[in-house]
Amino acid sequence: MKIEHLAIWADDIELLRAFYMKYFNLHCGDKYTNPTKNFTSYFLSFEEGGTRIELMHIPDMEAPASRGNLKGLAHFSIATGNRETVDALTSRLREDGYTILSEPRTTGDGYYESAVADPEGNYVEITV
Repeated sequence: MKIEHLAIWADDIELLRAFYMKYFNLHCGDKYTNPTKNFTSYFLSFEEGGTRIELMHIPDMEAPASRGNLKGLAHFSIATGNRETVDALTSRLREDGYTILSEPRTTGDGYYESAVADPEGNYVEITV
């Protein structure tokens, strides 16, 4: 078994799509639209395959007061392959104005990682 995809509700689906494609080299499938439910989505895929990211949007969906204090998915991690890429991508995201939530470091459980808030505040770890 494996995780096939994870899904993120987006206020601005195009903004999140552009972010993940630009910084994580994800490829985007065609936009899916369900006019009955006023629902749109994209599936983003890594070149190497594996778990995909689904971005979903329904206009005027009520958002929680704080994403950080909710039970459920806390974060997800994207592996880059090496420490140098973690460092370079973290610097690039900082220079482009994104909030770095955790500087590159080796964690107590042995991961070399940093973390960034995507444009809608989702906690994304960048790991080796």
